[in-house]
Amino acid sequence: MTAATTKTDFWRGLRDGSPFILAVMPFGLLFGAIATEAGLDFFQVMSMSILVIAGAAQFTALAQMQDAAPVALVIAAALMVNMRMAMYSASLAPHLGAAPLWQRAIAAYILVDNTYAVSISEYERNPDNATAGKIAYYFGSAVPSWVFWYFSTFLGAYLGQSIPPEWALDFAVPIAFIAIFAPLLRTIAHVAAALTSIVVTLILAFLPYSIGLFIAAGLAMVVGAEVERRILRRTL
Repeated sequence: MTAATTKTDFWRGLRDGSPFILAVMPFGLLFGAIATEAGLDFFQVMSMSILVIAGAAQFTALAQMQDAAPVALVIAAALMVNMRMAMYSASLAPHLGAAPLWQRAIAAYILVDNTYAVSISEYERNPDNATAGKIAYYFGSAVPSWVFWYFSTFLGAYLGQSIPPEWALDFAVPIAFIAIFAPLLRTIAHVAAALTSIVVTLILAFLPYSIGLFIAAGLAMVVGAEVERRILRRTL
C-alpha cells in the first residue's frame, strides 16, 4: 500500500468522523461546566478528560462523587461503564491486530463509541483493505472527537456556570448515544440486551450510588448472550 493510499484512508476517516463534533462539543462543554460546579478545579477537570477520554465514564464517576460514594465504588462504576471498550477492542482486533504496537497503543487510548461505530462499519464494507489503510482510517475518524473533546472540556471548565442554562447542552448526551448505538442493534440478541438494560435501570433507579446500573449492565449481558445462544442452537 502506498503512502498516498494510506493518506486517502486517513482523510476518509476524518470526513466520516467529523459529524460527531456536533455531539462532542456540547457533551464536553456540559462535562466541564458540571465538573467545576461539583468542586473540581480547572486542572482536575482537564486531567480527567485527558487521562480518561471517556465521556460516559467521566459523567458516571462525577455523579458518584457528587453522591459522596466511596472511592472504590467511583472507580468501579467508571470501569463498569467502560467495560464495553473491551468488547470494542475484541471486535477491532482482527482488523488492527497486525498494526505496530505503538499504533495499537494510541488506538486503544483514543477508542470511543463513535470512533468504533464509524470504523467497524468501514471495515465491514471494505474487509480486504490492508492493515495500514485500516489504522489510517481509524486515526482519521478519531481525530475530530479526540481534539474537540479536549477543546470543549477546556471551554466548559473555563466558562463554568456562565454557560446559559437555556442552551440545554444536556440534550447532546442521550442523542449522541442514540445516534451511535441505534444502527448497531442489528440482531434480536442486541435488542434484548438493550431493552433489558433500560427496563432494569428504570426499575432499580431508587438504589443509591446508581447501583442499579451495575445490575442492569450485568443482566443485559446475560440476556443478550442467552438469546444469541438459543438462536444459534436452533439454527444448528
